[in-house]
Amino acid sequence: MENYSMYDNIVVIIPAFNPDSKMIGLVRDLFGAGLRQIVLVDDGSSKECRKYFEAAEEEFGCRVFRNAVNMGKGRALKNGFNYILNEYPDLDGVITADSDGQHTAEDIGRCADLLLEKRDKKVIFLGTRDFDAEGIPARSRFGNKITRIVLNLFCGVDISDTQTGLRGTGGGVLCDILCCIGERYEYEMNMLIEASEKNIALEEFPISTIYIEDNASSHFNPVTDSFKIYQTILKYSFSSLLTTVIDFVLFSILIGSGMKIISATYLSRMCSMIVNFAINKKIVFGVQGGLGRQFLKYGILVAVSGTVSALMVQAMAGYLRMPPLLCKAVVDTLLYFLNYYVQRTFIFIRGGREDGHER
Repeated sequence: MENYSMYDNIVVIIPAFNPDSKMIGLVRDLFGAGLRQIVLVDDGSSKECRKYFEAAEEEFGCRVFRNAVNMGKGRALKNGFNYILNEYPDLDGVITADSDGQHTAEDIGRCADLLLEKRDKKVIFLGTRDFDAEGIPARSRFGNKITRIVLNLFCGVDISDTQTGLRGTGGGVLCDILCCIGERYEYEMNMLIEASEKNIALEEFPISTIYIEDNASSHFNPVTDSFKIYQTILKYSFSSLLTTVIDFVLFSILIGSGMKIISATYLSRMCSMIVNFAINKKIVFGVQGGLGRQFLKYGILVAVSGTVSALMVQAMAGYLRMPPLLCKAVVDTLLYFLNYYVQRTFIFIRGGREDGHER
């Protein structure tokens, strides 16, 4: 059985938009390393670039899945994952790799070995680059570090390379990440958050750090794609800011009228919570149904956080002799991060069952 390879039940999926000869080079190297199950997703490439897909199909037997128009990396990966789940029943794992020369066949082979080693585990392997190495484009170094901080603070996901395109996913995990929201680059970020929420392990392994011509071939738009990646957090920040304004205005009025701190805190928060709940449910987290259960859990969160806020503000104002409004600003800033985590994880559940229907 000379054609047999230990990697026959591992599929490499390569999404590509207007690729060049580097994609053929990667396919050739993968085939030589025994990784022969390769699915290429043509994400609406131009006619001039289709020759590379045709060459890979004819020379190496790659399977090509084509989008008629460019739909974004997230949609390309989802289409590829769905195709693989239908066509490969004995799947050990799937590896995603970029077509622009950033990922080597050697690193992809290491990822395949890890998948085989833990084929029965719920895990996603992430090929991580060294962003402190020389020659890293400034926008890549800065963008990754900022995203790493944000992802850790808001979602509890602590990884060193948040934007890596080299990922190995066990066959048993593929259905979970297939349902993640996002059509473009934000999909890869949501995949990490979804894995964390569903107790899917994220394990990193080092790979070569390769940037060709200052990453000029990347189709990542720093403005529009960054907004898509951070949009949930940005919308939550706007919602929290609006709620805070309402809360502070009412709190100030009530304190000015002579009401005690505890009573003023509860009353102002009760009024602002209705606005915040409606915005977070419909706009921030985009969850349908489950109104009664969600509102009950949200009410408990508000009651608990309101009590903590009131007691801490009262203690700081009494013992530290600080103005109540300044104390409230400090305390509520600290509670901001905790409230986001609780709402995302336990109240407005993404990708789970809330009212008997899958999202």
